[in-house]
Amino acid sequence: MEDKKEYSNGEVTVVWQAEKCIHSANCVKNNPQVFQPKMRPWINIEGSSSDKIIETVKKCPSGALSFYQNKQS
Repeated sequence: MEDKKEYSNGEVTVVWQAEKCIHSANCVKNNPQVFQPKMRPWINIEGSSSDKIIETVKKCPSGALSFYQNKQS
């Protein structure tokens, strides 16, 4: 069973796939305002800018974090 969660701020949606996560903590180190493993939900999508979130997600070594841009209406 795939455990996949999505978090959106309206501009960008972060997708987290738990089974791929290797707990490198790159996300936490690079953007602790958004990625807060002790909180539930652990991704606070409103914690920083979309650009900073995308930059952080791109550093995920396992591919557990990905993102897509939301269509602007």
